Amino acid sequence: MTSPDISIVIPTYNRQQLLAEAVNSVLSQECGNLEFELIVVDNNSSDHTNEIVQSLVSKTPDRLRYLLEARQGVSHARNLGIASARAPVIAFLDDDVRAASGWIKTIQRAFLENPKVGFIGGKVIAEFTEDLPPWLTRDHWAPLALLDHGDCPITIVSPNGVGLITANCAVRRSVFERAGCFRPELQRIGDGVGSMEDHELFERFLASGIEGLYRPDLIVSTEIPAARLTKAYHRHWHFRHGGFYALYQSNEFERTSHGRLFGVPAHLYRQAAVDGFSYVKHSLLGKRDQAFTDEIRLRFFGGFFSRRIRSF
Repeated sequence: MTSPDISIVIPTYNRQQLLAEAVNSVLSQECGNLEFELIVVDNNSSDHTNEIVQSLVSKTPDRLRYLLEARQGVSHARNLGIASARAPVIAFLDDDVRAASGWIKTIQRAFLENPKVGFIGGKVIAEFTEDLPPWLTRDHWAPLALLDHGDCPITIVSPNGVGLITANCAVRRSVFERAGCFRPELQRIGDGVGSMEDHELFERFLASGIEGLYRPDLIVSTEIPAARLTKAYHRHWHFRHGGFYALYQSNEFERTSHGRLFGVPAHLYRQAAVDGFSYVKHSLLGKRDQAFTDEIRLRFFGGFFSRRIRSF
């Protein structure tokens, strides 16, 4: 095979059935003269991931490669994929998503039409396996790793703009060479919940003067398991997310003019007090959905505080 135009990296851990669907959604695409390679990075799976991918490799050896990353963590897996990729554009999919028809062509078209753009991302659409509970609105999409910023392209030049996620994105190789790869200390490990490697990576790109783009026609879909539709899961996710924010130490988030207590910026204590009061008020009024929104904000603060006080 000649040098590919696009390298696609799928990190995976113990999702053999979903992985097969993700891989087939890529290999089945019509790309014309566009050449691509697909790299599956197995992050120490204990199921039949190896056998499943190897069987697919035997059918398409010119396009599919299997790699093993022994260091546990999705950032390690993605970084190995980046180091092994041969194309000038490196795209990422999660192992539980399926790329829409024309996904690869859309990536190529987006970069050709926007030569100044260094990275792009698109929609991650849910396919729910059961009815949603009434409290689970779009405001609670973050723990589900869903993304939809509407149907118009959006240029991203500031960390305060719209966010992207690596379940569906593509980056020019030159951007990684300029700004670096994923930070493993912010990664998800195994079946762990929450992480900050996506947010930190794109924020670092933007801080380096690299422009991003949201493309509404770059679409993947994913099934949301029932376990993620529970309040217990969302409580746990937000607590962990707070802990990762404490590790990340974002300049914008950490900025304070009123000092710190145990390493926690004063504005977080003020916000926690507001959220606590709001939680009590909404609970007394029987507004359970609003009270839950207040609660998960408090869970975020709890995760941030517990992580930061350990460091302090």
